[in-house]
Amino acid sequence: MEIGIAADHGGFELKKIVKSFLEKERFTIKDFGAYQLDLADDFPDFIIPLARAVASKEVVKGIALCGSGVGAAVAANKIAGVRAALINDYFSAHQGVEDDDMNIICLGGRVTAFAAAEEFIKAFLNAKYVGAERFERRLEKIRKLEK
Repeated sequence: MEIGIAADHGGFELKKIVKSFLEKERFTIKDFGAYQLDLADDFPDFIIPLARAVASKEVVKGIALCGSGVGAAVAANKIAGVRAALINDYFSAHQGVEDDDMNIICLGGRVTAFAAAEEFIKAFLNAKYVGAERFERRLEKIRKLEK
């Protein structure tokens, strides 16, 4: 499973730790940057390419990081086909996939502890979309908005 990852300066340190964790778990990673710490960079420059790759199925799922995770979620959700959410708890990390087919997890590098990030990412990557009729009905309403 190829996983995309992107971060601005606010998520840069957490991205390094997450990448190492994913490599240990034997995931293939496509890195959309930032590749070096630059305090003047802008999260859309990295998050939007990641979101486009998820939407086009170039990567299966994405991990988007910025200082709080909020900007990453806002930017990613501008791309049709992306269902990104800021995650701060284990339940939402898997439930967002199971019920809402979430395909990008957003985390805050300044607010998410390393161990918690690993726990949330594991839950996100291991979860499967249930596809129940009520979930499909809701997603179809969202897809119509995207057109």
